[in-house]
Amino acid sequence: MPGNPDRTLGWSELVGMGAVIAAELVAGLALGWLVDSLADTGPVFLLIGLFLGIAAAVIYTIVEFRKYLHS
Repeated sequence: MPGNPDRTLGWSELVGMGAVIAAELVAGLALGWLVDSLADTGPVFLLIGLFLGIAAAVIYTIVEFRKYLHS
């Protein structure tokens, strides 16, 4: 259970985190590509979507791992 400092991460939690991180990156890229194709621009919004996806993945990772780390 998250919040229990004696608990370690199992493979299922890590696979779930990996799936969420991958989905965030893909969503950012897909939205950026969609805006680029609708606005007929270069890869500007694709790169912005990529950076937003990376930022979301980093924030998600920090929030999730804080549940398992004790200070």
